[in-house]
Amino acid sequence: MAAYLNRIATAVPRHDVHQDFVTFGASLLTDRRSQVLFRRMAERSQIEHRWSSLKGSMNDGDAAIDEDGFYKRGAFPTTAERMRRYEAEAPQLALEALGGLQLSEEERAEVTHVIVTSCTGFSAPGLDLQIVDQLGLKPSVERTMVGFMGCYAGLSALKLARHVVRSEPEARVLVVSLELCTLHLQETSELEQVLTFLVFGDGCAAALITADPQGLSLDSFHAEIAPNSADQITWNIGDHGFDMYLSGSVPGSIGKALDAGRGAILKGAAPEDIDLWAVHPGGRSVLDAVEAAFTLPQGALAASREVLRRFGNMSSATVLFVLKAILDNPSAPGARGCAMAFGPGLTAETMLFSQAG
Repeated sequence: MAAYLNRIATAVPRHDVHQDFVTFGASLLTDRRSQVLFRRMAERSQIEHRWSSLKGSMNDGDAAIDEDGFYKRGAFPTTAERMRRYEAEAPQLALEALGGLQLSEEERAEVTHVIVTSCTGFSAPGLDLQIVDQLGLKPSVERTMVGFMGCYAGLSALKLARHVVRSEPEARVLVVSLELCTLHLQETSELEQVLTFLVFGDGCAAALITADPQGLSLDSFHAEIAPNSADQITWNIGDHGFDMYLSGSVPGSIGKALDAGRGAILKGAAPEDIDLWAVHPGGRSVLDAVEAAFTLPQGALAASREVLRRFGNMSSATVLFVLKAILDNPSAPGARGCAMAFGPGLTAETMLFSQAG
């Protein structure tokens, strides 16, 4: 029994804050050399837009980065304050993405499972129950929360949905990946941590996975863990939000792991046998590392680079944005694809898929 990714819909908050965050990040740095390096990295990031529920107002010397004063210099919000903001904003964004799936009343009545991924906020009752309530799904719907797995959790959710459909052919699974990354800025003068703020934005993706042979067939999954790299991506809950550390060594470690695991990831196929690439755009250098590891031709990661340009890195939701771009421009039946996303571990979660006939 095969499982198919039938459709995906996405949503982002209405405020484009990329330039405000660049200005803010530079203002945190205390020495001229770090400021110059940060601005150079911003120019080379290939990111033009990032979206947030916070409305930016940042100018040099401003006391706050946003109009609401959520981030005030010297008085950044506590974790509890950030979680209250998450609880207020996350359901609205989730429902916007789910609305884009255009589920009919009959389709809503047929939903059997809801899988929600997020690593930027937690509450109970949470998004899973709110989705069931707001969409009018059956109270008996099976709910699963996938939390704190980072950027590769979107593929973990698809893997779980595939298991469900393959074991219960009548199952109809909703997957929702929602991240509000901009709720976790930190006030620091450490260049490497400030550079982390350069790539992350907010976004949500919703997907429907069933046994109906439409969209993309979810053919197989494989995970690679890069050795001796557990300290290169960390995500810990602190008193003032979630503290992320992203080492500059990550692209190199990803490249080595993919090169070593190429045969298992592609199930013996050659990279030139893959027609479609849906790679999580963790950053420009991450995409460059994937290109090098698989010796991909120019343009192979065009969908990923376009998502990076328009939205930045939205953690677990991002790879689903890339898969949506592929679904929106269907290939010939049988076209083969490879998706991958990266996160703590250092883990590369990968998936082979194909265009349904």
